Amino acid sequence: MEKSQVTENLKALNGWMYDEASKSIQKEFTFKSYLKTISFVNTIAWFANRDNHHPDLEVSFGRCLVKLTTHDAGGVSEKDFALAKCIDSL
Repeated sequence: MEKSQVTENLKALNGWMYDEASKSIQKEFTFKSYLKTISFVNTIAWFANRDNHHPDLEVSFGRCLVKLTTHDAGGVSEKDFALAKCIDSL
């Protein structure tokens, strides 16, 4: 997906950003406890496994950074936006 397409598709999401260096879209989520963070991560894992599209996750106490890219495509694809919408609905 071209950068202009990524930028246009980001408008439909809530707070996701494009990182040109990693060719990914990403968003940081914050939580009030470690358990809520891990529950969020586990839910993402379920959807990622279902869709066979696995994000990079950076997890710490009360925080999860989600990075989405499609390695086969060499950057962001429709799969990334579909999973981002799903994650936003959580």
